[in-house]
Amino acid sequence: MPRVSVQGLSKDFKIYKRPQDRLLELVLRQPKHEICHVLSDVSFAVADGKSLGIIGDNGAGKSTLLKLLVGTLQPTRGVIAVRGQVAALLELGAGFHPEFSGRKNIFLNAALLGVPDDNIVALEHDIIAFSELEEFIDRPVKTYSSGMYVRLAFSIATMVRPDILVIDEALSVGDMAFQKKCVQRMNEFREQQKTMVFCSHSMFHVQELCDIALWLDKGKIREIGDSDMVVGHYEDFCNSKKTYHSIREDLPLGASVEEKVEEPTQLQDCKINSLTVKSPEGEILTTLKPLCDVVLEMEVEVLADDIQAHFAFAFMRSAEETIASFITTNSDEIEIGRFNKGDIFTVSLNIESVAMRVGEFYALGGLSDKSGLLWYEVKYSKLLAMEANKGVGPMAMKSAWKLDRHTG
Repeated sequence: MPRVSVQGLSKDFKIYKRPQDRLLELVLRQPKHEICHVLSDVSFAVADGKSLGIIGDNGAGKSTLLKLLVGTLQPTRGVIAVRGQVAALLELGAGFHPEFSGRKNIFLNAALLGVPDDNIVALEHDIIAFSELEEFIDRPVKTYSSGMYVRLAFSIATMVRPDILVIDEALSVGDMAFQKKCVQRMNEFREQQKTMVFCSHSMFHVQELCDIALWLDKGKIREIGDSDMVVGHYEDFCNSKKTYHSIREDLPLGASVEEKVEEPTQLQDCKINSLTVKSPEGEILTTLKPLCDVVLEMEVEVLADDIQAHFAFAFMRSAEETIASFITTNSDEIEIGRFNKGDIFTVSLNIESVAMRVGEFYALGGLSDKSGLLWYEVKYSKLLAMEANKGVGPMAMKSAWKLDRHTG
């Protein structure tokens, strides 16, 4: 029996042009609204112990679907069957009373999840310790920052050990150190064969954390299936309709490409000191020939003891458009630790027969924690370009001609 089952789910909202139209509709008994179909005929099931990732453009209906699953909204049509206790992280501050202290909100929020008072008392210390809010726990939550809200909400939701955990992009608010703890807790959750529904714009996290993915498009299911497959199709769809800026255009005014960092640098376990693109003979390259061999190389410095890390390289057309990527989470060819503070080492990747024929691009080096989900730092190379050459099309293929003459 599925842990979550949804059949023919639809959700409509009434849209009024003016606030007073609600009253006029009631008094005159004439419709003064338009119907907005947010979800239409959505059906799926999530098995016990599986994780579902929900993806799609803004306005596709993702958040509405999550609110329907946890019961904060009621469907217009269709049936939702949820088996077991549900804990959710939806919009910021949901389930909190702003005038209450963090401690009182622990009891309020846990009670809303159906946890008995005696159990809450037993869990209180662990919830506060995980959230790292000991100094602020007796202050009103209206004084909390967005990151503090998320710390407390995530701590409560996961510490009560629900059967189903529903998360709506909440982890993007916390700092890197807390995100790392959250990812570890979510992985523990999966190892315990609990069910998770995760909505995110991070396709990498959806692929790594979710078994299946559901792609919503204008309120309807466009595709559902293996997360790698669905995410790949969604990325193709996004790439086909976007206009990209160059990496240089995405930088803050006055910054150089080499200074661009995608993740906060505080509390890192290690960092990238340099990134270079070389020929196999060691010559630093800025211009490449089609089908040439290149070596991507980055120097890494370890900032803490007992660290494991994953490494990545990529060719980027822009800050958003990836041409090709290489990540050690998919390989057992390289050591990922354990490293200690002060260690400095070089990570290199040999790429044979680069298949691009035309255009400009950048090389990217990336450094993540041992889960491969939290990225400490990425660094871009200087702009690279392909030399002018004969041919047609964006790619060159390594090939060999052969002709066999047949005599009569």
